Amino acid sequence: MTAILAPDAVPRGAAVQAAAILGADGPFVAEAVLPELAPPRRAVRRWWRPYVGTPVNAAITLACLVVLGLVVPPFWSWAVGSAVFAGDARLCRAPGAGACWAFVAEKLPFMLFGFYPPAEQWRPLAVVGLFLALLAWSLRPAAWRPRLILVWLGAIGLFYGLLAGGVAGLSVQPTRIWGGLPVTILLSAVGLGFAFPMGIALALGRTSRLPVIRLLSVSYIELIRGVPLISLLFMASVVFPLFLPAGANPDKLVRAQAAFTLFAAAYLAEVVRGGLQGIPRGQAEAAAALGLGYWRRMRLVILPQALRLVVPALVSTFIGFFKDTTLVVVVGIFDFMSTVRAALSDPSWLGFAPEAYAFAAALYFCFCFGLSQYGLRIERHFALRSH
Repeated sequence: MTAILAPDAVPRGAAVQAAAILGADGPFVAEAVLPELAPPRRAVRRWWRPYVGTPVNAAITLACLVVLGLVVPPFWSWAVGSAVFAGDARLCRAPGAGACWAFVAEKLPFMLFGFYPPAEQWRPLAVVGLFLALLAWSLRPAAWRPRLILVWLGAIGLFYGLLAGGVAGLSVQPTRIWGGLPVTILLSAVGLGFAFPMGIALALGRTSRLPVIRLLSVSYIELIRGVPLISLLFMASVVFPLFLPAGANPDKLVRAQAAFTLFAAAYLAEVVRGGLQGIPRGQAEAAAALGLGYWRRMRLVILPQALRLVVPALVSTFIGFFKDTTLVVVVGIFDFMSTVRAALSDPSWLGFAPEAYAFAAALYFCFCFGLSQYGLRIERHFALRSH
């Protein structure tokens, strides 16, 4: 005899084999109640499957392993196994000697701080330490407040005061002897810090409905992006002083900083404009319907979404301009890469360029890789907030 069960009479969690349904809202007929089944086992993720899952992937993996087997052992033997970590050039030139890291240790103060007097090198060291500490504090989303701008403006004044001296009993050190890592940090951080708001203003001007503002913004962006950075550095160093009154001669580092800032602003403007074009038009219309004016719409609705969209492009631009600071050597400013090359001219340490450039590459990689990882973190932060 077939049993008729009401829907609420079926045991919870049981799999029911239905035979027929009587009516749209009536009871249904069940012939048997099957026992509960165990939940399906989770598939085991095998980390090696993407590397050998297909014949093509397996061939690529094998080729990579062969290349690593040919490259890694000799490199390890040169860089670590037979390397010289302390001593003089004579030990580095001994038969069977590998990498001469003793050269890097000997020239490290000069590579980092250039021609700054050895007795005063605690000042550029303090600048680098304070910059890294302030940067680590500023990268936290909790620190993103308007007062952060004032903190950074004060910090920039402190950095220049420590390096230049003339206050608090510090000896005066002209900018012509500045060099190394502090110069690279100041050029990139200060230049990009001032170029970013300029880029936002130029992007808004290029998308403006006012013809004059749009024409001026487009003209500036296309003119600056149409010439190389080296030409702007030469203009700032050689041509710009010719238009100044007699006796007016701004510092060479300040002129290079201005050229770097103006150049970066044009490229950042195009990145921000791409974000503005990615915002649906309905966002601006909805903000206008709420009674928000142009500037409040941009500040509260449009720009936050646009900047969120272009975080990867902004990070890539920052990394590119951080590395472009090496071009300031053409106007006689010694950044970190310039001091590394200058260290190689010591007659007693000739022939150790691979070690010097390996050290420079490692330092640039640390800065750039850290910035890229922070960009990924910011992307995840905004993704979590949007859900």
